[in-house]
Amino acid sequence: MDDEPDVTSTSPAGAATRSLATERMRRHRERRRKGLRCLTVLLRETEVDALIRTGFLLPETRRDNVEVIKAIHRYFDQTLSKVR
Repeated sequence: MDDEPDVTSTSPAGAATRSLATERMRRHRERRRKGLRCLTVLLRETEVDALIRTGFLLPETRRDNVEVIKAIHRYFDQTLSKVR
């Protein structure tokens, strides 16, 4: 018997990593085709307060990141549509 590990087999973790990377690249390319960019943006609490004051965000959803993102999109839709 051979005590050497089989280096030709792939581990399940390696396969999962490759498939996650493949899926991430697929999503990146799909966003690019749609003209979208994925960015990380830091918001000040005062900016979240302004979204609430202007009616783009409900006060009870201020800690819900998905709702804050939707509020930012609503703000962009309303304010940037005037620029077009």
